[in-house]
Amino acid sequence: MSKGLRKIFSEVSPTYELVNHVITWGLDILWRRKAARVATMEGGTRWIDICTGTGEMAAYLSRLAEGKTTIIAADFSIPMISTAMTKQGADQIAFILADAKRLPFPDGAFDLVTTSFATRNLNASRSILTQCFSEFHRVLRPGGRFVSLETSQPPSRAIRKLFHLYVRLTVRRLGYIISGSRAAYVYLSYTIPRFYGADELADILREAGFAEVSFQRMMLGAAAIHKAVK
Repeated sequence: MSKGLRKIFSEVSPTYELVNHVITWGLDILWRRKAARVATMEGGTRWIDICTGTGEMAAYLSRLAEGKTTIIAADFSIPMISTAMTKQGADQIAFILADAKRLPFPDGAFDLVTTSFATRNLNASRSILTQCFSEFHRVLRPGGRFVSLETSQPPSRAIRKLFHLYVRLTVRRLGYIISGSRAAYVYLSYTIPRFYGADELADILREAGFAEVSFQRMMLGAAAIHKAVK
């Protein structure tokens, strides 16, 4: 990821979760919990949450883990990881500084890869996003799963317009008021309306080599959980 994004996420790490909860009316909590349940249904002993941020998804995975499951949380931002390491249960998670495009793991290292509200940040271009998905595919064992939770585009044109209006009117303003970072939430309010719909993101996953790609839309399509298999 770029130095600009690294700076943005370093600035907002102390208030990142609070802003997310406020601008989604707390729905992001429910969505992460649901994504974690989808991700962990088929078990496995080595799981990694990529672009973990403040570690919310990793924490949910940890609560659902059974037996000797190893959970790794990776991010490119030291302040984000530092915040994640203060969470309750963080001692059950291994944290690592890593770039999503070049993961420091061998082929087939994991049974499960997850991301939550991070895919947009990997989307410098469609080809770069496909490259990142290919890297996630590489570190999964055959039969391993990838689960992504991300904002999406409502299929209804009218609802999509209302969603984009809400983002334009609230995200930049509330994000700045709570975090003090204008740049971070200008960036966020720009990327959300321009990101892919669920069908197109599923196509990109297939281009990266994944099979059995499926998705669940939430909140009339404003967010989606994608699941794919190597």
